[in-house]
Amino acid sequence: MDLGPFKKVVLGSVAFAIFWILAVFPAVPFLPIGRTAGSILGATLMVIFKVITPKQAYDAINLPVLGLLFGTMVVSIYLERADMFKHLGVLLSWKSRGAKDMLCRICIVSAISSALFTNDTACFFLTEFILKIARQNNIRPEPFLLGLASSSNIGSSATPIGNPQNLIIAIHSRISFGEFVLGLLPAVLVGVFVNALILICMFRRLLSDVKEEEDALYEMIVQEDSAVHQISLATMSSPNSLEYHEYDPIAEHVNAQRMCELDMCSDSCGEIELMKAVLSKKEATDNMFSEIGEPMEERFARGGVQGTMDMMTDLEPGPQQSAEESKGQLNRWKRLCIYLGTVGMLVAFLMGLDMSWTALTAALIFVILDFKDAGPCLEKVSYSLLVFFCGMFITVDGFSKTGIPTSFWTLMEPHAQIDHASGIAVLAIVILVLSNVVSNVPTGSCLCRCNIS
Repeated sequence: MDLGPFKKVVLGSVAFAIFWILAVFPAVPFLPIGRTAGSILGATLMVIFKVITPKQAYDAINLPVLGLLFGTMVVSIYLERADMFKHLGVLLSWKSRGAKDMLCRICIVSAISSALFTNDTACFFLTEFILKIARQNNIRPEPFLLGLASSSNIGSSATPIGNPQNLIIAIHSRISFGEFVLGLLPAVLVGVFVNALILICMFRRLLSDVKEEEDALYEMIVQEDSAVHQISLATMSSPNSLEYHEYDPIAEHVNAQRMCELDMCSDSCGEIELMKAVLSKKEATDNMFSEIGEPMEERFARGGVQGTMDMMTDLEPGPQQSAEESKGQLNRWKRLCIYLGTVGMLVAFLMGLDMSWTALTAALIFVILDFKDAGPCLEKVSYSLLVFFCGMFITVDGFSKTGIPTSFWTLMEPHAQIDHASGIAVLAIVILVLSNVVSNVPTGSCLCRCNIS
């Protein structure tokens, strides 16, 4: 395809440049409207400048990609309610053998979770657990966060549902889910291993210092415990030891600790305060207690503090809604159904079924299994991302109509043939540069359209 008319090329380039600036720099000072509004602006300018017609703009929107994105978002929301990502967070610290071991676990878990639930979802939920683990162990979180960011991007390239550009590539090229995974899995495994190795080498001093501090702290605690134990035995062995020894600060410290343990008994005063608080509100809660059927005074006389606890239990909500569901979580059998449904969705992908309708069907099944208003869950869907994709599809299609992407690809194609190593290297460098300069999603969409045309 040759370059279009000069006017179309200029106006189309201006519209695409505005879209690119707002997509890469959403808070640009002269127009801080964000990525989503920037994509809509670029799409609108393509139509206003008559680079494409309104009908061509509607046809440019890729509904299968939007359907697959929406379906996977809903599935991820229900997986989050089923505590899937909480289990992944527990897996990061379960029987950990040190900082290096935890870094390797983060690389592996983030790669797998991003391949199955998209890299954005994996980073969003696992970041919280990584920061929590770092605070609990008093270690710097930078190596682990970098491992999460890099490994999630590497792992997400293994499947068509791992990231948006994979969706576009798989749908445009009509590569099946199984072929996509088999083609990229070896490179992903090597990438995750090399990434973990590089991070360990980069932060080897920091990760080693964490281990040495843990060992030193453990030895100090053991020594202090044994010293306190010996002092206690020496003090107990002589009933008149206070008569023969001068003031010993260590012994005084141990005695002070024992006195603190005795003072803990005074916490029972809190129960008395609780009873007083309940009694002070007797007049305001007479109607509530009249429904219970037993006078408040008899409750106190019958069980003291236990009677007060019984009254508080009676005032709690009934069994209509479990504690888990009141917090937005799912009960056990619903969690099991969510897990099985997700496995079924992945099996359907491997069988070659339509990915968009498969994801939408799985999302609809989860909504029905929840058996309640789906509004709160659907509100968590990133509709701004879906709108961004709509504007991006129109803008990229209009830019393709100018002939610039095709002309560029025609220039690079002889040097980027994949039948020899130099061509693969050139193609990889071109994609690497464009994905970092133009962003990965528009680059994937443009290159797919160039190959199709």
